[in-house]
Amino acid sequence: MMFERFHTVRFSDCDPAGIVFFPQYLVMLNTNVECWFDTGVQVVSFSGLHRDLKMSVPTVHLECEFFAPSFHGDTLALQLRIARLGSSSLALEHCFRDAADGELRMQAKQVLVWASMQTRQSEPWPDDIRKAMTPFLIST
Repeated sequence: MMFERFHTVRFSDCDPAGIVFFPQYLVMLNTNVECWFDTGVQVVSFSGLHRDLKMSVPTVHLECEFFAPSFHGDTLALQLRIARLGSSSLALEHCFRDAADGELRMQAKQVLVWASMQTRQSEPWPDDIRKAMTPFLIST
């Protein structure tokens, strides 16, 4: 299963040339991860894991590749799936595509770690969260 949501490129996403300024893709990526926790994983909201559980999911590795420009007014399909689910880490694959024709605009690989906000140390994923993430795991 893949998590997908749509984003309309806003003026604030663009540089003076009218194309998405590349750091804005990372803002979209992070927002998509937050939405995935909220509406895909559904065990705890992204804000709840920080506020209530005192846990975080910092990015420890990130690779991006850009294939084609996106423009103000484009609608992008932001897709996320799990490449690997470790004991305390998670490797995500992100694809951002034009929603109209499927053209690949940006692809990223991201590793997150389940970490205590108090100790700043990684901890194993809670069983309920791991179970809720499993459907998004790419079958091998």
